[in-house]
Amino acid sequence: MGFDSYTDCLLRAFILHSKQSEILKRKKDILDEIAIFHNYSPTSVLYLGFNPVILVDKTKEIYISEVSNEVINYLKNAGVKFTFIPKETINPSKHKFDCVIALDEYFTFADSDNNQKDKIIDVARLATEYLITTCRDYKNQEFKDREFSVPALIKTNNIDNLFFEYHNFSSQDKNSWLTNVYQISNNVLQHSGPFARKALYFKQLAKFSHDAGAVGFNVHKNLMYKSLIKKNYEHVISIRFDNGS
Repeated sequence: MGFDSYTDCLLRAFILHSKQSEILKRKKDILDEIAIFHNYSPTSVLYLGFNPVILVDKTKEIYISEVSNEVINYLKNAGVKFTFIPKETINPSKHKFDCVIALDEYFTFADSDNNQKDKIIDVARLATEYLITTCRDYKNQEFKDREFSVPALIKTNNIDNLFFEYHNFSSQDKNSWLTNVYQISNNVLQHSGPFARKALYFKQLAKFSHDAGAVGFNVHKNLMYKSLIKKNYEHVISIRFDNGS
């Protein structure tokens, strides 16, 4: 299954949440901090996958890819003005955006080392100013802590909505696994997955981004990102480009 199906889980969690305004503010603050850091406010942005921050993004031109019809309809009903671009039609030779936003460990959704490398390079070449992504620090994470993400609980109208992820690791490669997402609401189970994943290390991401023309790589120590369906924190990374060179 693809990243679009994964972020459908984020949409379901956001709809259930009673503190949507707080969530939107926290996530918008991260994007604003990155813009301040780079001293550049983008006029065009591409989102890969659904993220609630799209709802409050005031960028002049908003583009979205790797989302389901469910997400497209939700955003339209919410009054968001955007252009949808199918994943298979995006091409760096035809499409350029000031900023590309690929959160929720987007680059770990790969089924091989080559697939992951190509994904990073292809996406990086779409950005003319900077790319924003998130990732856990896999280098310093104990392997025993990788099997499960920390579950997230969302209470709605006295109903407990539990989200948790199980990561089924390959017996041949400890850097490869299949993620399954489970949602339990009012004792009803909903399953999404499996999603093929590959661990990503900061040095890898920096190297592949440089190969795509990056001129700067920053792991923002004062910024941390948290998904709606797990309580693990992810590092916020921005990769700078020089007008698409």
